[in-house]
Amino acid sequence: MKTVKHKILVLSGKGGVGKSTFSAHLAHGLAEDENTQVALLDIDICGPSIPKIMGLEGEQVHQSGSGWSPVYVEDNLGVMSVGFLLSSPDDAVIWRGPKKNGMIKQFLRDVDWGEVDYLIVDTPPGTSDEHLSVVQYLTAARIDGAVLITTPQEVSLQDVRKEINFCYKVKLPIIGVVENMSGFICPNCKKESQIFPPTTGGAAAMCQDMNVPLLGRVPLDPHIGGHSCPQHMAGLPRAGQAASALWLSSCFPGIQEFCNLHQSKEENLMSS
Repeated sequence: MKTVKHKILVLSGKGGVGKSTFSAHLAHGLAEDENTQVALLDIDICGPSIPKIMGLEGEQVHQSGSGWSPVYVEDNLGVMSVGFLLSSPDDAVIWRGPKKNGMIKQFLRDVDWGEVDYLIVDTPPGTSDEHLSVVQYLTAARIDGAVLITTPQEVSLQDVRKEINFCYKVKLPIIGVVENMSGFICPNCKKESQIFPPTTGGAAAMCQDMNVPLLGRVPLDPHIGGHSCPQHMAGLPRAGQAASALWLSSCFPGIQEFCNLHQSKEENLMSS
């Protein structure tokens, strides 16, 4: 991990809120700068969806003298997932905690990422084994922080509050919260509908109550994560879908700014 400059965890207490989709888009967005080296690590051992989202199903991991080689989407975007180690995407991974923890440790220790500017870690829902392990293993390497993903309804916010408290307890900095599936804009009439009504004020009210930044809101869009494109990342907004890309990319500057500020603080501490 010494060759990795910034380490970002993508968390949520609730499943199905779009962690993996956001992780994939964040990695792809950062990699649009050809001078930025990006790595995307999927530690959702039992439900690895990154290979599907990134259009990499069927790819395999190769081993060299320097460790496992990631699967590359672009020259500057490498991906690693347990999904690459399965003989079929339908295979179930039925492992107890210690074996899952061992795989996460192996991903962090044995993958030959090379010089990387951003490592995005996509996590499973909850606050259990995988989360404790990755925080513990990366603490010495200094994690920049976590991005928390939620949807507007209270059933999701309730679990994200638990995730925020988890971050506080393990001293994991919170970069901010992204409200995903935040309204639906009809492509025909352009009217916005609340598919998941924010009955308690949504992520904005939660962030204000818990004193954490709101990075942005991303609406429901059938173009995001809804298509498979072998030539590009599956579900990436393409030509004619710029609005979707803008909603997503509006969340990225706050993440980059936080990481740069965190790096400056670390350098000041080391020099003092």
